[in-house]
Amino acid sequence: MQSKWKPWCRRSFAGLAGALALAGLLAGCAAPSLSDYEGRTPTLEPRTFFDGTLSARGIVKDFGGEVIRTFDADIQASWNGQGVGTLDETFRFDDGEIQTRTWTLTPVDHGYRTTAGDVVEPGLMQWQGNAIHMNYVLRVPYSDDTVDVRLDDWMYAVTDDTVINQTRMSKWGVTVGELVLVIRREPTGRQ
Repeated sequence: MQSKWKPWCRRSFAGLAGALALAGLLAGCAAPSLSDYEGRTPTLEPRTFFDGTLSARGIVKDFGGEVIRTFDADIQASWNGQGVGTLDETFRFDDGEIQTRTWTLTPVDHGYRTTAGDVVEPGLMQWQGNAIHMNYVLRVPYSDDTVDVRLDDWMYAVTDDTVINQTRMSKWGVTVGELVLVIRREPTGRQ
């Protein structure tokens, strides 16, 4: 005996799959844009905020959202006469690991080209209102090897001296982790 529910189930699952696909497309369209932050304050401009001594505290989450590491960081930021910025970063993780990274921010049309020794695909830093956005590929240690991970990096000014940074890490389009940190500019960094 054939069930009268099978054709209905096929149509329902096909409809559900279509609805999920549409929801996925709409969610992709709903991703934030820098223009969403136009006019918001306090204004976040890289050359103004990243100047002098800064410190950061943050967490690293795995793909499931569990916090797997914490860290603190010191950042020394400076700019030369041609408008090229340098950010010297030292990260200290709760497991004792220390990482360093030196960013170079080179002025280009519509922002800064961002490079560092372990950045295998340079990024473009752009900003508007109280937000900065960067997207780049970073080579990170993994077991006894390395893996290249795409970072979608958003920073938001909450005061003139405090920025919240949220970074989505992905591989082949799949989220593999997230960084969340607070960056504070020391009083001596003010212009």
